[in-house]
Order: sequence, then structure tokens, then C-alpha cells
Amino acid sequence: MKLNELFKSTSYDDSLFDSKAIAAIESAVFIKTVRGTDVPYMKCQVRDKEIRLTPEEAVRQLYLYVLIHTYSYPTDRIQLEAPIHFGREVKRADIAIMDKDRPTIPYIIVELKKPKLTEGKEQLKSYCNATGAPIGVWTNGEQISYYNRKDPNFFEAISDIPKASQRLSDVVNEQFTYADLKKIDRISTQKRSLRALIKEMEDEVLASAGVDSFEEIFKLIFAKLYDELICANDPTAHLKFRNSGDTDFELKQKIQGLFDDAKRKWEGIFADESKILLSPSHLAVCVSTLQDIKLFNNNLDVVDDAFEYLMSKAQKGEKGQYFTPRYVIDMCVKMMNPTEKDTIIDTACGSSGFTVHSIFKVWKDIRISKGLEPGEDFTASERTPDEINFVRDKVFAIDFDEKTVRVARTLNLIAGDGQTNVLHLNTLDYSRWSEIITQEDWNDVYNTGFKKLKKLQSSGTKDYSRFQFSLVMANPPFAGDIKENTIISHYELGKNATGKWQKKVGRDILFIERNLNFLAPGGRMAIVLPQGRFNNSSDKYIREFIAERCRILAVVGLHGNVFKPHTGTKTSVLFVQKWDDELCPKKDDYPIFFATMQKPSKDNSGEKIYVKNPKTGENLLDSHGHLIVDHDLYNHDGMTQDGIAEAFVEFAKKEGLSFFQ
Repeated sequence: MKLNELFKSTSYDDSLFDSKAIAAIESAVFIKTVRGTDVPYMKCQVRDKEIRLTPEEAVRQLYLYVLIHTYSYPTDRIQLEAPIHFGREVKRADIAIMDKDRPTIPYIIVELKKPKLTEGKEQLKSYCNATGAPIGVWTNGEQISYYNRKDPNFFEAISDIPKASQRLSDVVNEQFTYADLKKIDRISTQKRSLRALIKEMEDEVLASAGVDSFEEIFKLIFAKLYDELICANDPTAHLKFRNSGDTDFELKQKIQGLFDDAKRKWEGIFADESKILLSPSHLAVCVSTLQDIKLFNNNLDVVDDAFEYLMSKAQKGEKGQYFTPRYVIDMCVKMMNPTEKDTIIDTACGSSGFTVHSIFKVWKDIRISKGLEPGEDFTASERTPDEINFVRDKVFAIDFDEKTVRVARTLNLIAGDGQTNVLHLNTLDYSRWSEIITQEDWNDVYNTGFKKLKKLQSSGTKDYSRFQFSLVMANPPFAGDIKENTIISHYELGKNATGKWQKKVGRDILFIERNLNFLAPGGRMAIVLPQGRFNNSSDKYIREFIAERCRILAVVGLHGNVFKPHTGTKTSVLFVQKWDDELCPKKDDYPIFFATMQKPSKDNSGEKIYVKNPKTGENLLDSHGHLIVDHDLYNHDGMTQDGIAEAFVEFAKKEGLSFFQ
């Protein structure tokens, strides 16, 4: 019998275990007929008797195999259904490894009954506290977590449990290189997400820490990214962002030092005097939770996902600002095909997904053209001069929200090897830019990038109204209206269809005009807009405004679940190219590419839906060990079917569009 048949439609799984363990258990299974029904049985590895194989029991037998054959624990130290006394009440631990020197006292307790971590961890804590066991393990066969009980209220996440020949201190004090981190990375080995771990930290520590959780987690991620970058480029270096047997006070000093070094490397994100405000004991919990996560990967989506969660909690959604899912961004990048020659800007950048993913696409092209492999960890690799020059001179982003800009700058600084052109400005209110750039605090951080932006103004322009970018990609906020006459008066779309000035105008409407004014002739734009702009009869004058200035290349309708849980507003992405005698000669009649997303990519609650392996029913992982969202926007590294982006590329080549020649 195959175990995946047993686990079907349950919360248990065997994907955590290697083929040797699975084969050993499957080969031991035999079928018994019980009351006319075939039932799977096997001989227990510890109790030496025949047992019925339920999904929970199968996971237990798999983990027993690992404890016996990988960790070398003798069966006489292992108890199943070990009694745990709570006064008169007695509960049973799934697996208990008894202390070598005190055979009646549990040393490690393993919990399998609760197939969800939050429930399992609470049960595990109560068992460890009742017995004094210093180590607890929870697993459902798909995910696994290890904990060291330091006191009744503090369970510190650890990388692994000790083998029979080791002590707990051997595991806690172990030195790790970046190569070691790649092997134990909890995202790929335990299928945990950074978002889920941050939620866990918030529940256990940050809720009672009396600090701004966004700021403190941001500081820790910032310090850890720096630590990983240093060690990724020095194979002999040991990671400092680890709890390696330090006292809580020593650990805080070490992490603060790392944070200070990161601030010097990547200036303008945190003030020079900023400190980690978490108490030493709270910080110890957070470090142990984060230390076995590898943040660097080929598209920074691990850290991106965490920032999206933190920002949505902190303030997103107030003005229709929603992080664009990365699979929507990647579709736009594939359809707009940025190259090393392009100058690119996102005028409402959020965490800067459009520019960062454009950078990655161009970097890969540059590396391939030079015969270099992009590599598994190419975001942490040494950059070539061409890659650095592209980021520093040709990629820009703007947002009016200060917290968002700091997140975007962090991702771009990492990508750009220490420089970034992410600017804290109100894109629509450009008439006030002259005042803002005179402020000393603003200039200290943003002056270098702003000087480069000024060079891209259209000739003869001095009021920041027109620029010469070849590519604009943006998802502007589309909730709330602009009511300030000082802003509306600068836009033709500030007037209605009859030519009268309006008292209020939709934010996204002004962004359409502003973005087109950022484009040079022949430049192209991808912009996310509410579906109504394409359908409403009252918005016809907006569509005519666009058609006069651009060739409409494509309209892609996104599923209504794409921006959930923040909003259920139906949206589409508009792709255009500005008329130009050479790059996009004006035509009265031409074909337009239309497509509608069929797969929802998220459920009605806003949780992502992942691609399953058709044979096993398990979640499919890509070459980086990451889950693949189930959408039809493009082909994910050859692992899913061609989608909308591939169909558009074919259309673009057939039409002879300039950016695909």
C-alpha cells in the first residue's frame, strides 16, 4: 500500500520523509480483513505488535524510523503513549524519548495528534512543562518544528534535535555557514513561510513586548539579510544571526552590532542612532524563530511575502494601496520585456515589486549574454559592473508612504549593491516637489537618486511634469478621490467629458495621465486599473484620452480574488505604447490582445491556491523549493502550462511590436 493513499483528504503527509523511510514503512504494511473491510496493518517498530495503520500512526512510524535509523536512539529509550500526569488526569504523549541517565524521565516529547502547529505546540508545551522534558517536537509529516524548553513560558525554536550520541548544547552551539543554512532552511525543508513564523512571533512575543512590531521585525530582517549577504560571498564565514548558546544579553549585543553594520552598508533606511528595542528575552525568541530561514533566493519572494503581511497590518488598504501579487508582476514583466537599454519607473511602488522583478529579469539576461550562470542564489551573488550600472542609472521608483518607501529601498538596496533610486514623493502632486527637495533631512537620503531622476526630464521641462522613461509599470491606489484643486488643475483629466473642471477625481484617473507624461515617445506602460474604467460609459472620455496618445496593446482581466483579502474589486491590467514615428507609428485600426484570467490563484478568503502534483496530490515545489501559485498568467519555469504572457509574446512578435524585435 502507498502511504499517500492513506493520507489523502487528511491533514497528515509524508513529504517530510525521504524515500528510504517511506519505502521501509510501505514494505512493512499488510492488509487484514476486519468485519469484511480491508484494513492496513503493520508491526510497530517499538511495541513489537501488530497495529492498525491510521494516518496519524503512519506519521508516527515514519518518525520512529528516523529516530532509530538517523538519530540512532535505541528502542528501549523510546516509549509510545507515554503517560503524562496533570493532577488526577492522565494524557498520553505520542512519542517520548527517555533520559539516558534517568529512564523514567522524558528527554524529548513528540506530538502528532494535532495536525496543525498552533494546536500541537500548545499540547507540546503542556506535556514538556508537566514532565520537565527540555525538548519538544511537533510534526504532521509535512511540516516539523523543534523546541528547547528554557522555562515554562519560553520555548525557543532550535534547528534540530540532538542525536543519541550528542548533547543539546552540541545542537544549540553549532556554528553555521551560509551553505549550512541552505540545507536546513525551514521554508524548503519544513514548508514553513516567513509570514506564518512572523504571526507566531506576534502571538507569543510581540503582542506583549510594548514595541512597534513592524519596526522591530523590519530591523531583524534587515540585519539578517546583511548577515546572509556577507556569508554568501565568503564560504568560510559563520552566520552571526543565530542563538549559539549566548546569554540573552550577549545575543542582544551581537544582533545590535550586526544591525549597526547593516545600517552602514545600506544607508537611509534607519536613522544612525536607531536601536533594537526588544528586550533581551523577547529578542532571543525572535532570533531563534528566524535563524533557520534563508531570506535570499532568486527573487526575494520570501522576504517580500513577509513585508506584504507587515505592511498590510501596519497601514495598507487605507487609500486603496494593495501589494500587487508577484505572479501578476511577473506577467507584466514578461509582457513588457524590459532590457538593459530601458529606463524604468514605478510611480506608486509599494514594496517595489515591478522594479525589483524587472531588475532580476534584466540581470538574468545580462548574465546569460556573458556566459554566466544566474545560479541558485544569484540575488546574493557578486554583481557584474553592467548589472550594477543598470540598477543605479536606469531604475527608479516613487511612493508617498514613508514606511513603504523604506521597505522598497531595502529590497532595491540589496538588489543594487548599496544604492537605490526609490524616492519618497507624492507622484501626483509634482508642483510641490520643488519645496520638498530643499528639506535637509529629505536631501540626506534621496538627493543622489533625485539628481539622476532630473536628468531624465523631457528637454525644456523644469517643473517635473514630463520625463523620458521607456517603461512605466504601476499599480496605483484606486480608492478615494483627489479633491485638492492645486493637484487637479495640473491634469487634463481633471476635467470631465464636457470639459468642465471637476471638484474631485479618482486617484487612478490622474495616475493614468501622470504615467503617460513619464513616458518618452515609443515608451510603454502597464497599469492596474479598476474594471469599471474599461466598461463604464461615463469613463469613455478617459479611454479616448488614452487612445489618442497610445496604441492599446492589451487588456488582461484579473480574477476577483487576486487582491483579496484586502479588496474584492475586479481589476484589469492595461498595456499601451505611446505613439512614435519610429517605434510605434500611429494607426487608426489595429488588433488588441484581450485575455481573462480563468484560475482564481486565491480562494475567497485571500489565501493562495498552490499547484498540486497530479500523481501524489502534494503541493508542487519549484527549483528553489518554493510553492507555485496556481494561476494561468504565464508558464512557471516550464513546470506549468503556457499562459496569457506567452500568448501575448506570440501576438507581439506577429504584430512586429518594437520591444519584441
